[in-house]
Amino acid sequence: MDQGNRIRRGLRRGRWRAGRLQQRPRVLRIPAIDLSRGWRGTARGLPSAAFSFVMATGILSSAFALIGWSAPSFVLLIIALVGLAVLVALATTRVMLFRSEIASDARDPARAFGFFTTVAALNVVGIRLYTPAQPWVTIALAVISVPLWVLLAYGIPGALILGPREEPVANRVDGSWFLWVVGTQSVAIVAAITGASTGNSLLADVAVALWGIGVVLYLLLAALVSLRLLTTRSEPGSFSPSYWIFMGATAISVLAGSQILLLPATLPVVRATALLVSGISYVLWAFGTAWVPLLVIFGVWRHLVKRVPFRYETSLWSVVFPLGMYSVASLHFGAVANLPPLSAIGEGAVAVAALAWAVVTVVALRAVPHGAGR
Repeated sequence: MDQGNRIRRGLRRGRWRAGRLQQRPRVLRIPAIDLSRGWRGTARGLPSAAFSFVMATGILSSAFALIGWSAPSFVLLIIALVGLAVLVALATTRVMLFRSEIASDARDPARAFGFFTTVAALNVVGIRLYTPAQPWVTIALAVISVPLWVLLAYGIPGALILGPREEPVANRVDGSWFLWVVGTQSVAIVAAITGASTGNSLLADVAVALWGIGVVLYLLLAALVSLRLLTTRSEPGSFSPSYWIFMGATAISVLAGSQILLLPATLPVVRATALLVSGISYVLWAFGTAWVPLLVIFGVWRHLVKRVPFRYETSLWSVVFPLGMYSVASLHFGAVANLPPLSAIGEGAVAVAALAWAVVTVVALRAVPHGAGR
């Protein structure tokens, strides 16, 4: 039996547990977690996008599960769960003791959208743990993530638009803004998964609505980011790894779309939107794929041409997650839409994502004794 048929059968049986415009651009250095400063110091300096580690690890676990590699999938799941628990504890400490630092991050266009990694991490882990017979962990994590998503989806844009500033907010737009899309689509995926298993019409409506919001939001942000790239002087420091989320946001939108296509065909929202969801999902997959060579060129230009040292920073996980999500989305959408070439591409992409995860992990571990991010 070929790979596509095997994935489709697993999906039917519920076995998948996915699972700035400026004259002189600022050089942005995204900090990493520094474990040499003690618990309070680590919590105080916790990057807004710290949960991207959990996102990257969790989605790679789902990718391995999809191709039947249960042992590495399980190991990565345990790492993601431990990372999630530690980061939740650190984030809780930061909320309790260092609210001024959080407010400062929320008012900074280059850091604010990193908070959406919390929402996405909760749901990526929840998707990986989901089974139709035991959906409660997924539901519990989603219940935590939804109020966070509402707070961030309206609080961050509101603070950036209405708050005091010395320059236009658009001068600081970068790839991290696509985390807004990623967080939104992660909620859509959970709604679609639970809606498919229960046949709940309201969950299906919510899933399709959030998917549509995420797609339109992606188009708006893609226009802003592309305009900035084309109208400002290119500086090595401005091309952080976060631009990979440009592709990652398309991938998670494709995954959300494929989950919507698994909703019962008798539901009114599915009858009204299935062809639209399927067509747009394929267009987004193609557009995300077309961006990969350009993103590689950005990295080569930054590190090999401009000689920017390759060292650990939290945003490196923003390379791993899109690669992992691309593999999962390709496998999943390829199976659901009966497009074997997508499934084959997704299977090969798993190896690339795993290699990227291993490289970033080694770089991160080597940075710890020296005080990561210093």
